[in-house]
Amino acid sequence: MIASVRLSTFCLLVMGTALPFGAYAADDSRVRVQVYAAASMTDAMNEAIHAYESGHDIDIVPVYASSSTLARQIASGAPADVYISANEQWMDWLSDQNVPVSRRVDLLQNRLVLIAPWQSDVQAFTPGGDITIASQLGGDQRLSVGETSHVPAGIYAKQALQSIGEWDALESRLANGDNVRAAMALVERAETPLGIVYETDAKASNRVKEVGVFPDDSHDPITYPLAVVNPEPSDATDAFRQWLGGDHALSIFSRYGFTPVEAD
Repeated sequence: MIASVRLSTFCLLVMGTALPFGAYAADDSRVRVQVYAAASMTDAMNEAIHAYESGHDIDIVPVYASSSTLARQIASGAPADVYISANEQWMDWLSDQNVPVSRRVDLLQNRLVLIAPWQSDVQAFTPGGDITIASQLGGDQRLSVGETSHVPAGIYAKQALQSIGEWDALESRLANGDNVRAAMALVERAETPLGIVYETDAKASNRVKEVGVFPDDSHDPITYPLAVVNPEPSDATDAFRQWLGGDHALSIFSRYGFTPVEAD
């Protein structure tokens, strides 16, 4: 059942990843900018796009999926203009693939949290403290996470579990999702009693509750770099990129729980 939920949830979340290759119904007379963004940005980015389009004669076309999925699509020639990753690793990887990554900037930060279904009896506790995550999983129940080999949320989760000494006990009990929203969906449906997601994801759902925050030093900083990945970016692309780092956009992201990265 978990596998089927993973697949269906992933399809719903990344349905847009196939659309840029010709299936979007857009007005050809309007300027168009395609933004490939980490799945955890879905709600905040949708609001930001709406705000920007309301004041500009432009179509901003978002594609949401795991940062790893998006990076691989871009490296394979997907027509992205702007890419926002949920970690530095996949942005660096694009550069290593000779993708023309330019005008890169660290845009946002996030936190890693433990969640449970809204109706769960699990009480709040601090991961790494006296109460273990393993002790809150009954019987053969699993812990929902992003795929730990390549999904940023899963990579951070593995680092955190290793840091607090629970990786060995939990590695075989993980339900791996194709992106962070797929991982959260299992908890929303109460198919897993606990999951590890970003704080912004927990805030975006009324079907889960946050029961713990992982110590910041238990994993690498959760940073969202933004870059232009079109080798011949339009003026509209650069204008939108700059707007995303401005006060209006950052105020939107902040309402969803993201923290703007302070400029040096």
